Amino acid sequence: MHPRIQELLDYLDAQHTVLREAVDSVPVSQRNEPPGPEQWSTAGVLEHLAIVETNIGRLLKDRIANARASGIGQETETSSVLTTFSPQSVILDRARRITASPGSHPKQNLPWEAALEAHDSARRELRNTLVGADGLSLTEVTHPHPVFGQLDVYHWIAFVGGHEARHAAQIRAVGQA
Repeated sequence: MHPRIQELLDYLDAQHTVLREAVDSVPVSQRNEPPGPEQWSTAGVLEHLAIVETNIGRLLKDRIANARASGIGQETETSSVLTTFSPQSVILDRARRITASPGSHPKQNLPWEAALEAHDSARRELRNTLVGADGLSLTEVTHPHPVFGQLDVYHWIAFVGGHEARHAAQIRAVGQA
């Protein structure tokens, strides 16, 4: 496994553990209930994460397939991805409000267990896409992010982990409310 892919897989796993701990911090009886008006429940946050990761996974899978068809080369860079992802501090700063696009808002009113399974499924697909691209020069595969500008595949994956960490903090706050 290429070191950059392994770094990102480890990061995704760590953030997923943080998310699961945050979910566990909310009493089961409150996981489907929004903490207030215009706020998402724990289930809603999980559904949002599933939507976002499904969409990003599809996007990256398509971009990687196109790059592969165009003859993308092998990855030669081995430096850390996470230390080069400058938006990370912005993503994790919950004092800075970032409004989710309407397309990524929870819609199905899923119970928390179903929302968690939907997120787990999206994560598995994203991981499979990343593992399937092992060894390719993913710095060459880019797509603009609506807030952070042009990101390569590595930085998109770093975004996913940071996004999950941001929402884990949100869920933890729900559990403390």
